[in-house]
Amino acid sequence: MLLRITSMNQLTLPKDVTEELGTPEYFDVESRNGQLILTPVRLHRADAVRARFVERGVTNADLDDAVAWARRDETN
Repeated sequence: MLLRITSMNQLTLPKDVTEELGTPEYFDVESRNGQLILTPVRLHRADAVRARFVERGVTNADLDDAVAWARRDETN
């Protein structure tokens, strides 16, 4: 099967190929010995949330502070 890369560096995977894989939404991409290796990845919602935190520079300390703030006793 021959695919063409677009001017925007995009490839379109044939529908029958992706359906055979369970129509994944995400792929891990690896370059190995001049070949592209695409591996279907199923993200869990928690993984997506973690990825957004990383993108925005949210640290574990930030999360700890937010949880402590949310749990503080408003009556004190």
